[in-house]
Amino acid sequence: MTLSYDLYWSFRSPYSYMVTPRLMALDAEYDAHCNVRVVYPLAVRTPEFFDNRDPLWFSYFMQDVFREAAFLGLPFRWPRPDPVQQAPGVGYRMEQPYIHRLTHLGVAATERGRGLAFLAEVSRTIWGGEVDNWHEGDHLARATERAGLDYAELSTAVDGDPDHHRAVVEENQIAQRAAGHWGVPMMVFGQEAFFGQDRFDQMKWRMEQAGLTRRG
Repeated sequence: MTLSYDLYWSFRSPYSYMVTPRLMALDAEYDAHCNVRVVYPLAVRTPEFFDNRDPLWFSYFMQDVFREAAFLGLPFRWPRPDPVQQAPGVGYRMEQPYIHRLTHLGVAATERGRGLAFLAEVSRTIWGGEVDNWHEGDHLARATERAGLDYAELSTAVDGDPDHHRAVVEENQIAQRAAGHWGVPMMVFGQEAFFGQDRFDQMKWRMEQAGLTRRG
């Protein structure tokens, strides 16, 4: 029996990038299925969250993301450019073309049955440290091709019906909070939320209790 779980995931989240290879391996090796539900990052949904944060939050976060990537053996560098833009005086309260387009492409890829593969390839392009200006040239097109999709076709779909793709993201964000948390990455299995890439093993443990089996 195939066991399904929901994945709430953001292109601006380094921890989302870090958990994705394990989710890919889970779906490849076990009778499991990931229901991808991309969301906008917290900086876009609720920019006021960052207005009064303790300075230690940021310094610890920056230490932890590099340490965690090294621990997992993943290449990592803060994206150039950042998928979410900010400016003095306005913070994140500005036009956000990069993250909106990435998220809507994620919706389109998911609707074509290749959501998780698309997240894996695109996030590696953005976060893996080998690509500058990931938003230019053919970087996204090549990542999309590796995921088994056609970038031109995805782009046409996103450009042709932006309201649909925005609506799907909004539905995902409402469902995310209803499931018990607002952060990413968040996996939900059996009505139980697992927030954070460091909760992957606990989710898999729950799935094993429910009868998770290897493929083949």
